[in-house]
Amino acid sequence: MKNNVFKFCSVLLLTIMINACHAQMEVDDNFDFAQKQTSFMLTELKDYLYNPRTINDDGSLKSVTYKDWTCGFFPGCLWYIYEYTGNESWKKEAEKYTEYVFPAQYDSSTHDVGFKVYCSAGNGYRLTHNENYKKVLLQSAASLCSRFNPKVGCIRSWDHHKEQWQFPVIIDNMMNLELLFWAAKESGDSSYYNIAVSHADKTMENHYRPDYSCYHVVGYDTTTGEAINHNTHQGYADESAWTRGQAWGLYGFTVCYRETNDNKYLNQAEHIAEYILDHKNYPDDSVVYWDFDAPDIKNQERDASAAAVMCSALYELSTYLPEKQVKYKAAADKILNSLSSRKYRAEVGENDGFLLMHSVGSKPGNSEIDVPLIYADYYFLEANLRKMNLDKGAQENK
Repeated sequence: MKNNVFKFCSVLLLTIMINACHAQMEVDDNFDFAQKQTSFMLTELKDYLYNPRTINDDGSLKSVTYKDWTCGFFPGCLWYIYEYTGNESWKKEAEKYTEYVFPAQYDSSTHDVGFKVYCSAGNGYRLTHNENYKKVLLQSAASLCSRFNPKVGCIRSWDHHKEQWQFPVIIDNMMNLELLFWAAKESGDSSYYNIAVSHADKTMENHYRPDYSCYHVVGYDTTTGEAINHNTHQGYADESAWTRGQAWGLYGFTVCYRETNDNKYLNQAEHIAEYILDHKNYPDDSVVYWDFDAPDIKNQERDASAAAVMCSALYELSTYLPEKQVKYKAAADKILNSLSSRKYRAEVGENDGFLLMHSVGSKPGNSEIDVPLIYADYYFLEANLRKMNLDKGAQENK
């Protein structure tokens, strides 16, 4: 009997070790590819003073200034490659492209300052403790808070489309709260924390349907503070489930739980995850279509950016729910495995240097359809790092 138990344990341990080795090989391969492909991207950028976003209709590289909401993702990618490699040459490149984002710290005309600055200078500060990055981040948090309306209880998203919304709030804005939670801890000013919590609570109250799918845009009345419009701007229809929007919510509420330890955010994130993973139109390879409710779904475009955000979020969420840890990590592993395949990961020297193919920016706007998008690459690399750290921690605890 003892021999049988010993044999079983030995086989189990060997299986775990083989799986861990295979998982690390996948991460290593993705970062080896990322270094080669990003080196190619850097040669493409030699004539640019800005950060890459996507490709133009003619196949040329499209780069953007600090005013664009995506400007922080490329330096964020460089910081992640530096984090993985420890190579100082990647640090220098990350520092260079992060500086291009610095003017965004004073831009109070957009909620996207979190995307811009936290993904770039935020990672830079986390890895280097450069005090200049800290100053930029704190100024960025102050700029973001200037858009908070106490009556509404939210941070205003857009200043455009005033004929349609008095005070629009988009689900994407959940991703900018991480900057405020960070600022509250670093500055000791609780107002940052309170604004982040208020925004999250109002989003949970007004953006979500009973099945835990979310609207893209909620418009508020600035006099009463009431939600009066529920629409989409990038999804198929007002009542559809735009998949990147579902991903932003999953990621954002997972962060809110991490930063507050309030179970209502954990419950929200879990419900969102269940909605996504159990959806009838969730594809076999786990790389979601651009909208869950688009007609003729099997002929719709995939959105690798939505899948990458979901993947990264599920890795983190798995660490907070022991009873769902295996399910969520396995779901994230499957997404990552698909994104790492030749169907979605580009070949070195192709795709204008972007890592992933097949993302969708705004199909209703006929913009960036089935193209690479820099934020897909950012969350893809983040997911790889999270997987590596999770697997390493699991091995150390055996």
